[in-house]
Amino acid sequence: MSEVICVGSAAADLFATSHSKMLSLKKIEKCERVCIPIGSKTLLDHFTTLAGGSAINSSTSLKRLGISSAALCIIGPDIQGKLVLDTLKKRRVKFIGKVKKGQTGASIILSGPACDRVILAYKGVNDCLEEKDFDWREKPKWFYFGSMLSKSLRTQFKIAKYARSHNIPLLYNPSLYVAERGVKKLSTVLKATRILVLNLEEAQALIGKKYEEKRLIKELSKISPIAIITLGARGAISSDGTRAYKITPRKVKAVDTTGAGDAFASAFLAAIMRKKDIPTALRWGCAQAQSVISEHGATSNILNKNEIERAAKKAGRVEAITC
Repeated sequence: MSEVICVGSAAADLFATSHSKMLSLKKIEKCERVCIPIGSKTLLDHFTTLAGGSAINSSTSLKRLGISSAALCIIGPDIQGKLVLDTLKKRRVKFIGKVKKGQTGASIILSGPACDRVILAYKGVNDCLEEKDFDWREKPKWFYFGSMLSKSLRTQFKIAKYARSHNIPLLYNPSLYVAERGVKKLSTVLKATRILVLNLEEAQALIGKKYEEKRLIKELSKISPIAIITLGARGAISSDGTRAYKITPRKVKAVDTTGAGDAFASAFLAAIMRKKDIPTALRWGCAQAQSVISEHGATSNILNKNEIERAAKKAGRVEAITC
């Protein structure tokens, strides 16, 4: 059996990069927006399609780090689904999901001259994970939960109850649109969660308060034994309820930040599973994220165990903080 079952989305990620002057950032209604003239044809400098989604990103990262993993997700009987299956097979990750009628999820990731990006996401059959799609005889060491909606979210709730009743720890890494539901509506998953990973905006949405990061991590520590707030280029903070730490990463050139969250969370989990302490886990997470954002594709430049141990030494500076 797999050490970690990753329950989340699967998608074909289409990366399109343009340095055209026709593609620009403009401030409209206090927000920066990517603008393209209507009716124009904008030339692309880079174009590729790769497998992605939280279940794919996390399971491939864990496997590279020497932890057997399986992807529990739903795909369609199409070319995008084949891309997902081929990627998992190449990475030696077990597919324990289902192929269902409909289209595999897909995303168009458009990056401009300043490496800013816009993601157009199509959920496809990602919302169709049902209770019957999971083999309830599975006994992994951990579950990794990415963001899911509708029927799939309800199935995650049932798996979370199963995990809790069988004392199987769970890492939860929800996106903003799930975190906005709040602690009460997500309590079924949160009660089973041992590691909670959110960015600053997601953390504020979950708590329902615009607290600053130190106050937020203190509040999150009441929900999960280990809580993490990722801060993008500023690093991340983590607390186990007793001690808190912050990692300030070294500067790296970002080509594309898609999948950075899954890279960080999965490497952090791998370190914890290997009995590493939180400062080391922060370095592992940071190192994996730094490697992933250096190329297009969330699974293109994933470090293996030996590589991450070397990279972690220079990933950033960790210090204890008071919350």
